[in-house]
Amino acid sequence: MKYFQYINGELFIEGVAISKIASEIGTPFYCYSSTKIESEYKDFSDAFSKINSTICYSVKANSNLSVIRTLSNLGAGADVVSGGELLRALKGGVSPKKIVFSGVGKTDQELEMAIESDILQINAESLSELSRLNIIAEKYNKIPKVGIRVNPDVEAGSHDKISTGRKEDKFGIDWENVREIFVTNKNFKNIKLVGLAIHIGSQLQSLSPFEEAFKRLEKLLTTLMSENHKIETIDLGGGLGIDYSQDLVLKISEYSKLVTKYFGNYDCNIIFEPGRRIVGNAGILIAQVICIKPGIEKQFVVLDAAMNDLLRPSLYGAIHEIIPITNNGPKSPKVLADIVGPICETGDTFATGIKLTNISEGDLVAINSAGAYGAVMSSFYNSRPLIAEVMVKDNNFEIIRKKLDISSLLNYESMPNWIKT
Repeated sequence: MKYFQYINGELFIEGVAISKIASEIGTPFYCYSSTKIESEYKDFSDAFSKINSTICYSVKANSNLSVIRTLSNLGAGADVVSGGELLRALKGGVSPKKIVFSGVGKTDQELEMAIESDILQINAESLSELSRLNIIAEKYNKIPKVGIRVNPDVEAGSHDKISTGRKEDKFGIDWENVREIFVTNKNFKNIKLVGLAIHIGSQLQSLSPFEEAFKRLEKLLTTLMSENHKIETIDLGGGLGIDYSQDLVLKISEYSKLVTKYFGNYDCNIIFEPGRRIVGNAGILIAQVICIKPGIEKQFVVLDAAMNDLLRPSLYGAIHEIIPITNNGPKSPKVLADIVGPICETGDTFATGIKLTNISEGDLVAINSAGAYGAVMSSFYNSRPLIAEVMVKDNNFEIIRKKLDISSLLNYESMPNWIKT
């Protein structure tokens, strides 16, 4: 079954018409295909079935509990970057022994949570973190397993704001300095250094950056092993891109071959942290056209969704395909238009200068490939509520996050006693 398809001119997600969901809960809302998520995970898992590996879903891509539970039921672990994500992963059924805690700025409280939860590995990104972790672990009388996140100084070739493996980026420890940390490991008596980790960026469309990073990581790995340092895990992070509109998509089979080439002969647990690749194309954002505003040079199609709902186009200049929910009417002439939201910023724009046909006020549209870094990056900007999230499985759908209305937001606020009310 195709996960998103037109049936008799109407867009369906699995076996449910988008218009049916919209009529029951209103717009805008996110909608995810459970079967698509499962399929993407299985494809990734199957590609590495012949090597010792752990697939830790990157929770930051989409942290909804139903998404996490769908994946944990398939055996997925979790890559988390905050205490909140750690709690979500545990509540979503992920085994602590399959959880990796990454992130450049873990607080003492978060490190305590990781140690108490007895997770698989904490990826440390600085000497400061190692020192703090060593002190905290002593208080708990535990020896947590720790990986060193290596900054390989590799240009990922993706957007500047999601490149994470260059020397000018804040992430990891410079690869030239990692050996010294293992040599002086005796200074950290309450932690166990067991692994190396990298993550060079997101939405990569070429194997070349991966290969350059893998070469440096393997060189470091062989050096450490030759000096009798026991390396149990190699965390290769994530980064595989998806097709947003006209993007080159790397085949998992080709990526698997590259991983096997460099690390297949080592007796280590290879950890992967896919996020976008699993959920990105499993979700769409549904919005309604509020009005069509003519301009001298082009039209503006104003949606009821905004940059507070989907930030990627405003933040990264990201391009998402936008399609109508129905396509069965007579074709009208194409009109040049910008697709925008109602927020009081010019940056509240989903697409510019695209040619549309058969679009009218009140129509529904789908913003595709919104399953990753969509709902998780939403906000209350302009005092707009967080929108609902929906999951579909076969012919059924359920709301998996209710719309959080403005009255709920106001309940979190209070006034000091010197303000008259």
